[in-house]
Amino acid sequence: MTEPAEENDFLAGHVALLARSYRLLTGRELVPDGDSDPVAHARQLYQAPFFLASHDGTADPVFNYGNRTAQSLFAMDWSAFTATPSRFTAEEPDRAERARLLEAVRTRGFIDDYAGVRISRTGKRFRIEAATVWNVLDDHGRAIGQAATFARWEPL
Repeated sequence: MTEPAEENDFLAGHVALLARSYRLLTGRELVPDGDSDPVAHARQLYQAPFFLASHDGTADPVFNYGNRTAQSLFAMDWSAFTATPSRFTAEEPDRAERARLLEAVRTRGFIDDYAGVRISRTGKRFRIEAATVWNVLDDHGRAIGQAATFARWEPL
């Protein structure tokens, strides 16, 4: 996918999958008073002050979406972010815990209130809190990846 922009409707189709899956699994909206226009909603989420990212459903998942906050936190531009296996956002000792989290999400649909330490491309560590991780579902209800959102983090 190319970086969200006016020319590609801010990837409104993909963002709609994220938002619909989040609503279906958690009963909540990513943005409670979000814009009803799909393109405006996608723009709003891409520019949001909270983290929103997703990865594909492969054995070693690679990010396929990251809003500006996600790119900034991990010190990557769009092309670097969407070429990164998501496991690299956790340090080696924390990867086993991250793998357990993702397996729990696969079986339960979502996890709420996750906390953990992540590391940026430049080596800066930060702790995330109150994260929600959920399965991204296609139009037939099949899991095609996972997504995460959080609004609280602190540098370590």
